[in-house]
Amino acid sequence: MTLNVQFMTMAAMIISGIGFGMTLDTYQRFLNRPKRKSWISFINDILFWAVQALVIFYVLFIVNRGEIRFYIFLALLCGFAAYQALIKSFYLWLLEKLIHFVKTIWRFLVKTCSLLIFNPVVGLIQIVVGLVLLLGKALLSSGNFILKILLKAIKVIFFLPLKKFFQICWKLMPKGIKKNVEKLYNKMAGLFIKTKNVYKRAIKWNKNKK
Repeated sequence: MTLNVQFMTMAAMIISGIGFGMTLDTYQRFLNRPKRKSWISFINDILFWAVQALVIFYVLFIVNRGEIRFYIFLALLCGFAAYQALIKSFYLWLLEKLIHFVKTIWRFLVKTCSLLIFNPVVGLIQIVVGLVLLLGKALLSSGNFILKILLKAIKVIFFLPLKKFFQICWKLMPKGIKKNVEKLYNKMAGLFIKTKNVYKRAIKWNKNKK
């Protein structure tokens, strides 16, 4: 390994150590560990460390074809220590500002979408539903009105002439037949009344039994 490659490797590992410190603080900020279940935090930690190891090895592979030396770990440690001493406070402040900025933009976009898209769509749907209900009521009222007219027309055209016809036939019918018909009608009416009374008594008896 040439001196130039060794110098590039040292610089890359120092920068990787600084980047590792930044990603670690970012990970801790978004993980919200106290509100997470322990097994979820454990899985997230394993994935985080695995990704960091792969990223550092990838950087090392690009710089020196993946050759590992003892000073590489010292360079990583130096970069991480430099981040902790010089950059961490500024980075955490900047991170909070960026999070606040993103939240503000997100709230603005949500309110804008709500005012320009969601509320008009909901209002349009309400108007359409109201018009459909109004049209349905109008059609129902019109149908009832037409039905009443048809029933009256049927009554006038069919039932009244039929009633007149039976009245005329009744008047022309012999008295003997009229008496027999009246007797049959009275018997049927009496039978109906008796059946109705028996039914009422059965219902009353059933209720008293309960």
